[in-house]
Amino acid sequence: MQLGLFQKQTMNLVMTTELRQAIALLQYSSMELSEFIQEEAMENPLIELEEKSPEIRIEEKYEPSFSRSIRSNHDEDVSPLDFIPNEDKGLWEELLEQVQFLPIKEHERTILNYLVLNLDDNGYLTITNMEVAEILATNAEMVEHCVEILQDLEPIGIGARDLTECLLLQAQTHYPDDKHVELVIRDHLDLLANKKWQDIARTLNITLKDIKKIAEQIQTLNPKPCARMNNATASYIYPDITIEEDNGNYIVSLNDNYIPKIHLNQEYMPLLKGKNETSKYVNQNYKKYMWLINSIEQRRNTMLKIAKVIVEKQRDFLKNGFASLQAMTLKEVADEIEMHESTVSRATSNKVIRTPAGSFEMSRLFTSSLGKSDGSNASSAKVKILLKEFIDKEDKKKPYSDQKIADYFKMENEITISRRTVAKYREELNILSSAKRKEIV
Repeated sequence: MQLGLFQKQTMNLVMTTELRQAIALLQYSSMELSEFIQEEAMENPLIELEEKSPEIRIEEKYEPSFSRSIRSNHDEDVSPLDFIPNEDKGLWEELLEQVQFLPIKEHERTILNYLVLNLDDNGYLTITNMEVAEILATNAEMVEHCVEILQDLEPIGIGARDLTECLLLQAQTHYPDDKHVELVIRDHLDLLANKKWQDIARTLNITLKDIKKIAEQIQTLNPKPCARMNNATASYIYPDITIEEDNGNYIVSLNDNYIPKIHLNQEYMPLLKGKNETSKYVNQNYKKYMWLINSIEQRRNTMLKIAKVIVEKQRDFLKNGFASLQAMTLKEVADEIEMHESTVSRATSNKVIRTPAGSFEMSRLFTSSLGKSDGSNASSAKVKILLKEFIDKEDKKKPYSDQKIADYFKMENEITISRRTVAKYREELNILSSAKRKEIV
């Protein structure tokens, strides 16, 4: 082996700043892209923005064979009622108002106000009596007295320290004569949650019929009595792509009306040909402007190509919903549009699509496939729907095990699925195991 200095020519892919930004831009939703353009305009004097008018109808250059036209999705009227502020009181305002009208002493009112402001979003008390006593320079007995007053306010269950106390407060109000309900909540809540009916019946010396009645009563109680009192702000979905049906044809549109138009500031153009520092600065910003224009156009074209494949492959889904969703992977779409799988993944990430079947994240349309005996495939989304329907119809006295469900799919639907896959899908659907689905005879 000879030691020495040698020249060698190699090719390496360098991740430039522009390439990183182009990848990030591809992942942006329409709202995020609008914000990004605004930031670029603040830093680049060559970029001028023109806000689009909501009434402007924008025609896209892309027109698939199955559609007569492509149009922008901002023709719908926006209801002014959407912008009326919600006047409903929140959790804390409602409780503070109740405290204000209580016939109590002022120092008790002060403690009560402090307790209310230390409730969490579900109405649970998150601070101990000793902590309140130290902060307000009082004693723990007085704090406990105020906690009892708090727990008498509406809704019932307010001011509880934990789930058990919350349910007990409600049980004492709704079922004051049924002491077994209180006993089960206080001492056997875990057994009840795991449906250990026999153990509870043996301990309390009562019948399974009594246990069933107790379970039904406890199910009427609310573990989060104040969850509905929170004055949450309404969240809105801004679709990035819209697919609409028109007489059997599907129209694809990009919902980019709130993305501003980008123009080049012509006043700087005479400085491009100079050789001083100003010309160098203008040239750098001109390249950034051109990069931004090209990247946005590339993003638009990529998203339209993906939408075209979705319409071609998922016509049954667009017509009937998720029950008819066909198996479709990122790689299959990438092969169709002759792009890399990672590009499709980025282009569909954080994007919302509106279809005749509803609005949801685009990633939900990409599902794995399960083999069928006839050689075809079934999408995992369809299998989940079938799984839920099958469990909803089962005899709750004798619920099916995961293995029996797998056998059923193979015999009735000709879908080959393992027991572990059934358990995985069941957990994703928040469906309990067969042992916990079982009801008392």
